[in-house]
Amino acid sequence: MPLAASIAAHPVAFPVIAQANACKNCSARPQGFCAAIKAESLSRFSLTHTSQDIEAGKTFLNEGDPATHFFTVTEGTVKLFKLLSDGRRAVTGFLFPGDLLGFSDADKYNYSAEAVTPVSLCRFPRRQLDRMYADFPGLESQLLKLVTRELAAAQNQMVLLGRKTAHERAASLLLSLIRRQGRSGRNAGWIELPMTRTDIADYLGLTTETVSRVFTVLKGSGCIALAGGKVRVADAEALADLADGIGGDDE
Repeated sequence: MPLAASIAAHPVAFPVIAQANACKNCSARPQGFCAAIKAESLSRFSLTHTSQDIEAGKTFLNEGDPATHFFTVTEGTVKLFKLLSDGRRAVTGFLFPGDLLGFSDADKYNYSAEAVTPVSLCRFPRRQLDRMYADFPGLESQLLKLVTRELAAAQNQMVLLGRKTAHERAASLLLSLIRRQGRSGRNAGWIELPMTRTDIADYLGLTTETVSRVFTVLKGSGCIALAGGKVRVADAEALADLADGIGGDDE
């Protein structure tokens, strides 16, 4: 039967095929939750989740809401944050394609999430997780890898806030962005920096003025160049030395 006639006879087929193709072509798949899914199983796997697009600046997950779903980021940048009792905001992390979001064994989300840029997500119901483990071998171990990666990021953040200077914190952030965006070598080239200075300050535990001052110092040293929402990393080795506390001064 021709494809057009088949779709007309079975109207649900086209969305399923489209979703399966989206999974197959997803750039986040190699490092994301579905990395363990074999190509021949993508059609079945596509039925386990829905796609969701979020406009930039929108908070789409609120701390304290029932944790009925978890997500993977397929496009864009997400900001995780917590609000303190006095109204101040602490940014606890930035997520990129392939990262896991909202997964917890608690009944409520323990942080809020906002789209820094336009974001695309895959949305999974928590109640289906055990069935997914049974249907797709390797999925549980892949989820464990992502949770372990999330834990390691939290530990690095504690070190960053507790022991590092302002310049070391900024260098550490830039190095993490280099790794996440697949850059390598001393001259890592241009990387995306979609966060605002305020977002970066709230993440690094600094004031916005200090972040701007530190970036000016790094620019003046020749390590980086700034242009809009991008940074050109000209000397990643110098950034690595700075992040490790080798050389450089701080206020």
